[in-house]
Amino acid sequence: MALTGLQIQKLLPGTNCKECGSNTCLAFAMKLAAKKADISECPSASDEAREALGLANEPPVKTLAFGPDKSILAGGDLVLYRHDKTFVNRTVMAVAVRDTDPEGEIDRTLAGVRDYVLERVGERLTVQMVAVENLSGDPRTFADLAAKAVKAAGRPLILKSESVTALKLAAEAMGGMHGIICAPAPEAVAELLALAKEGDHALAVTGPDLDALAGVAAKLRDQGFMNLLLNFRTHSAAERFQTGTIVRRAAVRDGYKPLGFPFLRFIDAGDVMDETVDALTEITRYGGVTVLPSFDPAQLAALLTLRLNIFTDPQKPIQVEPGVYPIGEPTPASAVFVTTNFSLTYFIVSGEIENCGISAWLVVPECEGMSVLTAWAAGKFSAASISSFIKESGFEGQVKTRTIVIPGYVSGISGELEDSLPGWRVIVGPEEASDMEGFIKTFVAG
Repeated sequence: MALTGLQIQKLLPGTNCKECGSNTCLAFAMKLAAKKADISECPSASDEAREALGLANEPPVKTLAFGPDKSILAGGDLVLYRHDKTFVNRTVMAVAVRDTDPEGEIDRTLAGVRDYVLERVGERLTVQMVAVENLSGDPRTFADLAAKAVKAAGRPLILKSESVTALKLAAEAMGGMHGIICAPAPEAVAELLALAKEGDHALAVTGPDLDALAGVAAKLRDQGFMNLLLNFRTHSAAERFQTGTIVRRAAVRDGYKPLGFPFLRFIDAGDVMDETVDALTEITRYGGVTVLPSFDPAQLAALLTLRLNIFTDPQKPIQVEPGVYPIGEPTPASAVFVTTNFSLTYFIVSGEIENCGISAWLVVPECEGMSVLTAWAAGKFSAASISSFIKESGFEGQVKTRTIVIPGYVSGISGELEDSLPGWRVIVGPEEASDMEGFIKTFVAG
């Protein structure tokens, strides 16, 4: 739990030396509580104070890292609700293969995982992990599939088996991929702990009920092992929803450390629609790593798009970098359009221009990620800001054309913009991007 300013003050020297830049230790403590300062700024702080503040500033839910470069993150949650601050690390999406699946199906799944890319508002969304399940009961078959999955998909693995022997054998295939080993029962944890430590893998633990699961996690924490995931045993979507909420509240609100770890969920509803609902519930309700039973591009498109929306910081609009973007292969004589740097606006407008089959320049000034009307109302998308951007960016000297198209919703700035850009002609474009094709045929291409 985060410490208050008064609690932090008790940990400070109390000398009011001002070397931290604050007039008093209390003022500095208040800055620390508000995350506007760091304890390293206090030269007189004791080691005990630094350790206590470090522990207090840890996220309630542990952040875990997977992959060869540990760039795949799960956990790190700070709040129960997105609007309180933001959700931090996106739910990791994985697809399962089983060692009883036909060879051709395995090959198609692994190739699909490797090649699948969904582009949304400038981001490339992919399947991040592969779960390998041992249903054959044969350790060697399981290990061979694990090795094949690493080679064919190039993704870190989630190993699931009822056999500790099979897990140990398959773990050799993971190398430095830093994946997940699923303990089949609490009794197997002690035997698998050394394996997880050796390969720097996470260990997913389970139990017959929540109390037993918390006990296993607490014991591992006491041993200094923090690379854990919680795998609940629930019998319905409602029970899963309830259990997940209870656990996350215990970690975030009550600071109960044994339950402060990401969740692992294997989806297996037997019906694609039910599986999709289960997966989207995980995404919206604290899912850490979610494993889909099969590779379905349409299902992934829906889930990854939802995940992108849920894990976007509600206090920070999605935006592109201000700049001048070429569409097609524009020349100095090509048409010039202008819009804001709100990602959705940019990608819709640029897509519509591209679909018209012309090459053009798209000028995108800094608008703090606001849409056209919002930016105009806030004074961020005005004749002055557009003209200043065109001049200061050097774009004016790079093109021969002196015609610029502005969004129809801000037609009122056309006269002022012509005054601000001497020699330029301002054309008022359509209000909606969907009308861009007809506009271009009439006013640009023709």
